[in-house]
Amino acid sequence: MDTAISGLSSAQLEHPRNDHEGPFIYPTVWTENMMTFRTLSRFVLLLTLAFVPPLVHAQGHERPSCCGPITPAGERLSSVLDSMNVESLWLVHEHVNWETGEPDRGPDYAGPATHTHCSAFAAAAAKRFGIYLLRPPEHGQVLLANAQYDWLSSDAGRQAGWRPAGGAREAQRLANEGSFVLAVFQSPDAHTPGHVAVVRPSKRSMDTLLADGPELIQAGQHNHNKVNARIAFENHPGAFPDGIRYYVHSIP
Repeated sequence: MDTAISGLSSAQLEHPRNDHEGPFIYPTVWTENMMTFRTLSRFVLLLTLAFVPPLVHAQGHERPSCCGPITPAGERLSSVLDSMNVESLWLVHEHVNWETGEPDRGPDYAGPATHTHCSAFAAAAAKRFGIYLLRPPEHGQVLLANAQYDWLSSDAGRQAGWRPAGGAREAQRLANEGSFVLAVFQSPDAHTPGHVAVVRPSKRSMDTLLADGPELIQAGQHNHNKVNARIAFENHPGAFPDGIRYYVHSIP
């Protein structure tokens, strides 16, 4: 204790005097101590605030996956999809072999089936896993995505092993577990192409899923090995998020 304070009685400590009978010591020391305490408290507060943003940022990278872990089957699914080299094949404005994505007409070809090849790629990817999705020769490449949309919900689609996958979260969860999942949109104009893409495994957070949808691989106006559903369907008004339907098929 301060020597100036130690000479005071307990009564003086509890009820310090401010008259001419004794020294005006204790209030002065108490005030100085309070000022020191306030200064120290402000310093601690500023120091804490300085470190909060990095901690929050670090925690943001540790947010759990929206849709469960990627299983070994999911890893195998990703590996096969990556091997398809979609960003170099099934290219827009070329007539391609639906199964390989390789151009199969000369550079001067000006016939049909050269616009985009999302549905051909989806059918080719499904075939890699031994899964049938409506494809040539049962249906030509022109407006195939619209036809696949109808076929997936038909008796023929169900008999082939397809079933609805619920919403975006369920679709992502199933892909993470190693199932083959499609995201498909049918154009309201029967003469305008729809769109279809394959859901690929991803560790995205719930916030990312709600904002951007599942992670996809697609051919289309732009081919992407990895792209979110919001961007993948941006050229199709009314598709994202509520116009997209998800279908799943187990991988044999």
